Amino acid sequence: MTSLIYHNPKCSTSRNALAIMTASGEPPKVIEYLKNPPTRDELVQLLAVMDITPRALLRNKEPIYQELGLDDPALTDDEIVDALIAHPRLMNRPIVVTDKGAALCRPLERVFTLLANPVSQFTKENGEVIYHDLHGL
Repeated sequence: MTSLIYHNPKCSTSRNALAIMTASGEPPKVIEYLKNPPTRDELVQLLAVMDITPRALLRNKEPIYQELGLDDPALTDDEIVDALIAHPRLMNRPIVVTDKGAALCRPLERVFTLLANPVSQFTKENGEVIYHDLHGL
């Protein structure tokens, strides 16, 4: 299987996840989800593989989140999926899919758990060094 990353090039976490994957010898297929959003079926399947609810994928800092009233606990999963499909910028990122599974890689260190041979350390764009804990993950 080719690894995938649902990527936003304007997001530093997403850029760093892509760089970790590449540095680990697993350059993924990059899906810029703002240009090519997943279909409803793809999103529902992705949520199932990640074992998270649609609400867990929402970016609550986007202005449209408040405008649409997505903080309403009465909203169903289907209503939230509809909002994510209609407004892909609401989708949190990066999402990484590999042979080992799929995850929303926030915090960034989650990407290490999805790679076959992750680098042991990585220097983020901001100069911070993060380490892959081979025993704790």
